[in-house]
Amino acid sequence: MSDGHQRSRARDALASQGRERPLTVHDLNELLLVCSLVLLVAVAAVRLSSRSGLPSLLIYVGIGVLMGQDGVGDIHFDDAVLTQVIGYAALVVILAEGGLGTKWKEIKPVMPAATALALAGVAVSVGVTAAGAHYLIGLEWRQALIIGAVVSSTDAAAVFSVLRRIPLPARVAGTLEAESGFNDAPVVILVVAFSTAGPVEHWYVLIGEIVLELAIGAAVGLAVGWLGAWALRHVALPASGLYPIAVVAIAVTAYAAGALGHGSGFLAVYLAAMVMGNARLPHWPATRGFAEGLGWIAQIGMFVLLGLLVTPHELGDAIWPALVIGLVLTMVARPLSVVLCLVPFRVPWPEQALMSWAGLRGAVPIILATIPMVSGIEGSRTLFNIVFVLVVVYTLIQGPTLPWLARALRLGDGSGTTDLGIESAPLERLRGHLLSVSIPQGSRMHGVEVSELRLPAGAAVTLVVRDEKSFVPLPSTVLRRGDELLVVATDPVRDAAERRLRAVGQGGKLAGWLGTNGQESGGH
Repeated sequence: MSDGHQRSRARDALASQGRERPLTVHDLNELLLVCSLVLLVAVAAVRLSSRSGLPSLLIYVGIGVLMGQDGVGDIHFDDAVLTQVIGYAALVVILAEGGLGTKWKEIKPVMPAATALALAGVAVSVGVTAAGAHYLIGLEWRQALIIGAVVSSTDAAAVFSVLRRIPLPARVAGTLEAESGFNDAPVVILVVAFSTAGPVEHWYVLIGEIVLELAIGAAVGLAVGWLGAWALRHVALPASGLYPIAVVAIAVTAYAAGALGHGSGFLAVYLAAMVMGNARLPHWPATRGFAEGLGWIAQIGMFVLLGLLVTPHELGDAIWPALVIGLVLTMVARPLSVVLCLVPFRVPWPEQALMSWAGLRGAVPIILATIPMVSGIEGSRTLFNIVFVLVVVYTLIQGPTLPWLARALRLGDGSGTTDLGIESAPLERLRGHLLSVSIPQGSRMHGVEVSELRLPAGAAVTLVVRDEKSFVPLPSTVLRRGDELLVVATDPVRDAAERRLRAVGQGGKLAGWLGTNGQESGGH
């Protein structure tokens, strides 16, 4: 039975069920119970994944598989169209959350390298992986190109869920983060192009389409992000809870406008969110927390749904092709793309080695594997199974070994200074700001007295939280790593106070004389 016929029968069955018995309040109660229990299990799984070093995506997918037709839940789900739609919506939220958390000062110095990896690196990876799939596995060229494009997108969430406990050099972390944010867009364009009916366009026509879509998406994202940030800074909303909603809505608007304008909506939403995330918006801590919560819900729902779509008893035939293609991808395609793209930027070889091994695949490849299924490409179900097995197996292999490799390459030893974590909440009626300052491990603010901060007039440290106890500091109070500071600053000196705090964090009490000014340039 063909994949298209199976999907047609599944949709007809669901439709007939809907006509026979509509959704009732009792059904809703059961659905809410199941969804809430899944969310609670997923939240608990984050704790487990943080201790084991495995990305939590594997646990979420496992929950979906257990709930599926071969698991204890025995839920029959085979709607690739619905999975693709929900997956796209989840990716929009995840990219928006990632963009809001991207610090421009960290990725600015590595933008050329990250862009090269996201464009030229993807092209190299697609070509090498497709050649391996064609000559080693025997896939026909269209299928080989599709699977090469599908698995060429890296996943920032998967990478940093493993490396979050290791203080990597800013160049490595920034390059990986920016690459994972940028490479989704060209990969989606390639997969859609390879999955369309009829022959693939000439390579120069395809490249032209990719460049045009990326340009439109970038223009829309930057414009919407700038206008949204300007509006939020100049329009006083009646409730602080409206700011997070507005920020997410603006980011989604960028995606929709970019996609409807025949551009890359994924690039648009990421850039719009990044612009707003670096624009010092009002009530930023609440906005960041709200977006992070939405991102977690999107990830959990997306992975559980992908687990439901998988039919475990069909995965046996996909194991060998997945292992071979994954080996080509991780040992040849990814390292070759990293070397070719980063050698011109004189990136040290230990950093190149780590970035070669850190090309974790996550949600994006599995979602993209539904595109040929929806398009009716021959053998698309087999391609989906291969991608699913590849992502699971190589995440299990790469995830736990990434921290070890970082330490072996001496990239996770914690040397150097760590930037302060500073959040700002506006005190609108008082015409001031409340700065929440976290002193991390490695900060040179450790051992500095409050009086030695030499904050500008109009700014003062009003509270210190240490070992879960808070107290009002004296001028002679010595700050320690792990402290949380509350700093009150008036509007005119807010920026100067933050610059001074960052300067002391980087250069210690003598920052002013050592040339450390706290500017967020992101230089190395």
